[in-house]
Amino acid sequence: MKRSFDTKAAAQSQSADAPQHGGFRPLEGMRVIDLSQVLAGPFATYQLALMGAEVIKIEKPLEGDWTRNGGPSKALTDLGMGVNFLTVNAAKKSVALDLKTPQGMAALKRLIAGADIFVENFKPGVMERLGLGFDAVRALRPDIVYCSISAYGQDGPMRGRPAYDHIIQGMCGIMLTTGHAGDGPTKVGAPYVDFATGMNAAMAVLAGLLEMRRTGKAVRLDVAMLDTALMMMASLVTQHMTTGWMPAQNGNEAWSASPSSGAFDTADGVLMLAANNARQFARLCTACGRGDIARDPRWSTPEARHANAPALRAELVALFLTRPAADWETLLAAADVPAARVRSLDEVTQEPQFTARDLVSQMAINGHDAPVHVPNMSFKADGTNPHPAHAPARLGADTLEVLRAAGLSEADLAALGDTGARTGHGAA
Repeated sequence: MKRSFDTKAAAQSQSADAPQHGGFRPLEGMRVIDLSQVLAGPFATYQLALMGAEVIKIEKPLEGDWTRNGGPSKALTDLGMGVNFLTVNAAKKSVALDLKTPQGMAALKRLIAGADIFVENFKPGVMERLGLGFDAVRALRPDIVYCSISAYGQDGPMRGRPAYDHIIQGMCGIMLTTGHAGDGPTKVGAPYVDFATGMNAAMAVLAGLLEMRRTGKAVRLDVAMLDTALMMMASLVTQHMTTGWMPAQNGNEAWSASPSSGAFDTADGVLMLAANNARQFARLCTACGRGDIARDPRWSTPEARHANAPALRAELVALFLTRPAADWETLLAAADVPAARVRSLDEVTQEPQFTARDLVSQMAINGHDAPVHVPNMSFKADGTNPHPAHAPARLGADTLEVLRAAGLSEADLAALGDTGARTGHGAA
């Protein structure tokens, strides 16, 4: 039966936990059962939570998500709030269930029957062995949006292999394009495959919801880390498969290979510059007080600049060494030339632009004497970024509340045994 989205009813049912930062909650009224762990899957469901969905995170009693442990803060780890866990699990409810017991599985199936979205990131085949494959879940909820996230996808000869972000970085080819020529394979310095996969999965779920609304039928989504990584390199893949071109390590230089783009040392710091087209090049020369460069026959046309690239590069290298990167950035910004001083993470998070974009929320964790900071939505809607409704939950904090609401009796709850539930959310 086709399910309708009653946005008015959804708005009226908004919970007291809803964030007070704008009314953008397109998934209000949607329930997500989240069986994912670590980063990619939890980041996907975190996006759904920020958009208003009720996300119920299913965790193993007494252990929970692997990322509850580890990280640079022992104080947070001791609370089961490792910083990687904090990053992607705010605004969710934690339900601790032992899925190896009949009682735990029965409780989960009760929750699935009342859900709209199901997300898991086990190796292909594991969900079928647990009795939670697509067909089994569809039997419980005929219009479910079922999203599987894995390293290599649900089909193909590598489907059964496990992987993490750095494994996929090695597989996808990015490591042989990163770093300077001769350095050897170089990993990107952040787990970008994990987070890109999470965003890819969240997009897939949104598309799945629309398709379910169109057809009234369940949708099965198959999101792979390798697929995501390759699509993050789409221009390279297209060029290679179309022309046979092979990328190579080119350090900090721009993919345009323009002599007036890339990285330039300065009197203090490094400047990243992109003056690729004729208009940008002319503005660059004028802003730097070197109109003579633009008028020089060696560099006065795009063809000439390409033919005499080494000489032009040498001229610009010498020019940028005369002033600090911060000065060049200010001067070129005023001239509408793309440029930025290379910054460290602590520098960029102190920029007024970072504050203006409202990218993080500060929260309190019970038992921790310092604030923590977690991501907001990565875009603004109607002028605001959706914020998480509450801090990440302690392991099993919502078990009893959620299961009672799902109709389990006190006898049913007692039969579950010790779920390791800890009362209260992370928020103070």
